[in-house]
Amino acid sequence: MPDAPARSDRPAPVGVDPTRASIARVYDAFLNGKDNYEIDRDVLHKVQQAAPEAQDLATENRGFLIRACRFLASQTSITQYLDLGSGLPTAENTHHVVQRINPESTVVYVDNDPVVLAHGRALLEENDHTHFVADDIFEPDALLQNEEIRRHIDFSQPLVVLQMGTLHHYTGTRAEAAAIMRKYIDAMPSGSYAGISHFLDPENELSKTAREMEKFFIHSPMGSGSFATKPEIEALFGDLEMVDTSVLGNPGVSLCADWWPDGPRLKELNAAQRTIAGGVGRKK
Repeated sequence: MPDAPARSDRPAPVGVDPTRASIARVYDAFLNGKDNYEIDRDVLHKVQQAAPEAQDLATENRGFLIRACRFLASQTSITQYLDLGSGLPTAENTHHVVQRINPESTVVYVDNDPVVLAHGRALLEENDHTHFVADDIFEPDALLQNEEIRRHIDFSQPLVVLQMGTLHHYTGTRAEAAAIMRKYIDAMPSGSYAGISHFLDPENELSKTAREMEKFFIHSPMGSGSFATKPEIEALFGDLEMVDTSVLGNPGVSLCADWWPDGPRLKELNAAQRTIAGGVGRKK
């Protein structure tokens, strides 16, 4: 994908520091969005030194989110979605996908980035079934007791929990990240689903590229963005029953690009597309 076009940065909303990189704004820059600043685009340009196609990390993550939500909305009877670390609104958000299939589906977005909070308020105006809550997704004990979340999500009924491109920004250990996800899984009733995507170290000839991108992410002003092996990503799902993937023909974590793609592949995957993976698991 081409670099984001040059632009003039607009005045920052109240509470937003344009001199510090933001995970949400960096992701927006990767998607060629307009809600980012020079400091955020600098992260993108540095990561592109390791992988020129680095923006495809974001586009594959977004494509996986869309396909997973479309599957869950059309193939299950679940009508409530908890989207953790939702980031900035794009052209195709979770509520757009699931409410197109079932307009009565409830979507609760959770984030604590000031720039996301500013934009999240606009989502509240779209319909009565879309909500935005400010909270820390890496503090599940507090989040799961958040009164506003519980006002819209019934934890006695099956729900979908989404951690799309979020856990690789947790700066603790792999075991701690798995423990965070374990608390969300424990709170999900039987019949619920979880969707997770994560930067991948494929443990092959692309491992060096993955670790180079990781170095640029972690040592950038953003300060996070770790790459995990497939077993480490699978550990985040705990004992959930994994949904099969169409390309690999077996359940588990796969490249985001391989998770039920929209059609036959005509082009070979590039390095970035081969270093982000995800999966969907069901609680029995």
